Amino acid sequence: MKVVQSPNVASATMAATFRQLLHSPQLSFVMEAHSGLSAKIVEEAGFPAIWASGLSVSAALGVRDRNEASWTQVVEVLEFMSDAVSIPIFVDGDTGYGDFNNFRRLTSKLCQRGIAAVCIEDKVFPKTNSFLDGDQTLAGIDEFCGKIKAGKDAQTDDDFSIVARVEALIAGLGMAEALRRAEAYRLAGADGILIHSRKSTADEILQFAKEWANRAPLVIVPTKYYITPTDRFREAAISIAIWANHNLRASISAMRETSQQIMNDQNLIGIEGRVADLNDVFELSGNTELMEAEERYLPAVRADMTAILLAASRGSKLGELTADRPKCMLEVGGEPLIKRLVGQLKHLGIRDISVVAGYKHEAIDLPDIKKLINDDHANTGEIGSLACALGALQGDCILSYGDILFRRYIIELLLETDGDIVVVVDAKGVDRRKHADANIFDLAKCSIPFSDDYLEDQPIELEQISTDLGETKSDGVWIGLVKLSERGCALLRDEIIEMREGGSFSSASLPDAFNNLITKGHRPRVVYIAGHWLDVNDVVDLAKARDFL
Repeated sequence: MKVVQSPNVASATMAATFRQLLHSPQLSFVMEAHSGLSAKIVEEAGFPAIWASGLSVSAALGVRDRNEASWTQVVEVLEFMSDAVSIPIFVDGDTGYGDFNNFRRLTSKLCQRGIAAVCIEDKVFPKTNSFLDGDQTLAGIDEFCGKIKAGKDAQTDDDFSIVARVEALIAGLGMAEALRRAEAYRLAGADGILIHSRKSTADEILQFAKEWANRAPLVIVPTKYYITPTDRFREAAISIAIWANHNLRASISAMRETSQQIMNDQNLIGIEGRVADLNDVFELSGNTELMEAEERYLPAVRADMTAILLAASRGSKLGELTADRPKCMLEVGGEPLIKRLVGQLKHLGIRDISVVAGYKHEAIDLPDIKKLINDDHANTGEIGSLACALGALQGDCILSYGDILFRRYIIELLLETDGDIVVVVDAKGVDRRKHADANIFDLAKCSIPFSDDYLEDQPIELEQISTDLGETKSDGVWIGLVKLSERGCALLRDEIIEMREGGSFSSASLPDAFNNLITKGHRPRVVYIAGHWLDVNDVVDLAKARDFL
């Protein structure tokens, strides 16, 4: 039986946790979900429980809310939802999917899957949605009471709750009938009463609550009377308010708008910044746990690839923020920049990671990295730091600045591109440069400008890279990320050695080395991207980094 840690008990079933909500004197809010993913989002938002809406589950399956999805199909969806979250699930059980026998079997199956509670409505099977015109015929009181009793007898968790949904107001039978039915259902064993209304004001709901006098916990669904101040529900001693279908409705609006724009634009540029990042999908789907499991159970996927991260600088433009640590150790979203970068590399199976540290190097205390120290970091540039890692500059290697953030697809794209030296160039970076310190951007001139329709198998090469390259001559900004083959590593090692012998070593940058290699006929391959990265040079960048996540 699924258990959950509760603030009031050391260990409780989901049903016991929900029962506490149902009987609490405080008003609780339960949010609709219709899939494992939407259930995780509800839990992430902080709701104490989930409403598994019959309308939403049916619509997500592409069928009408008229029992067209069988109870076994609904239970299958519930199983995914239950596996995905650690908060109780309150199920919309429609009319119980048939007579008392169907309902007691449903109750048994819900208990087996750790579902906390079910709500059944007193209409005939198959039901018609309460907000539609059509047959709203109610079941007989005795018949429905028998169904409640059968469910209570069938539950295998003593704390499992059955809430009886009274549809008398929906059917136009009046307040007296609603109260008569609710009392009969309470005496039959219902753990709570859901009183339903399709009116745009809460007047009849509040009147019912007043006359009901809290004889059993009261549940409401304010879908139609949403303008009613929530405090009115608290004053009426309502136990639970259900936000019943809003995640489904929100997703329909978003999917419709996105699909139409992609159809109209015939590309993804207009929507990519407005939809959830793929990393968000991966996180919600539990890929972080899978990454951790892979580290425990699988060998390194890319045992032949290494990575070198240059992280020797302080980041003087960040002022006191870097008084006791290098900028690569500044936290964004509760995690240091360089830790995020190391995590991305490890996710791709790159385990052999060297970090070249310098300023306050003792602050870089990440596990499972090789820390190399550039003791002369105050007097040398990037080449001086990279020279400290010449022993690691071999085989297939990723070379990166230690203060950048980027979407994971960028490094995946880099790894998939052949070439001895492959650099990542942001085609939109020139526009970004206009709104920042121009001297911190390495502008790139490429053999072919970025285009939406250039052929993927058409090689693009780097022709020049410089901070003072004219904007009209540049095709983008190098983001500080490069992949090297074994031959590429050898070319760069030889260039570093030559620069040291030639006297240009101390002040040299990586772009200087690339330009020298280009002059000698070794032009790097270019991978174009369009945004989705940033580096951190000042407090403005740091704020952007938090938004970026």
